[in-house]
Amino acid sequence: MYQATTQIRVRYAETDQMGHVYHGNYAIYHEVARVDAMKQIGFSYKGLEDSGIMMPVYENSFRYILPALYDQLLTIKVIVDEPPRVKMTFRYEITNEEEKLIHTGSTTLFFMDIKSQRPVRAPQHIIELMAPYFNEG
Repeated sequence: MYQATTQIRVRYAETDQMGHVYHGNYAIYHEVARVDAMKQIGFSYKGLEDSGIMMPVYENSFRYILPALYDQLLTIKVIVDEPPRVKMTFRYEITNEEEKLIHTGSTTLFFMDIKSQRPVRAPQHIIELMAPYFNEG
């Protein structure tokens, strides 16, 4: 299992009239944390796309437990439970400054050849980067 954390401070523009983070912003928080988590082990989305492969989103899910509020420092834990194959699923646990769990979610992406627009297996270098976290390396 791979885990990483990222912190994001809630900006005023991300809140709604009630002062809560607008629900659509959680997808952005997930993306920021996911990209950061992968960079921490040497994975580059830009490098992947430069090589002719992209990772479109296949599925998103969200569970809102408590609201996030303006100026709170949120900690987003990213968890990858299985090694990448054709798809890769990221789970998220967001806690507030009081370390209360306020949100959970997941995103499944798949590897796709940019030219053919067809799913492909995860590139070998990504499999190798992730292998130590799954006792496969």
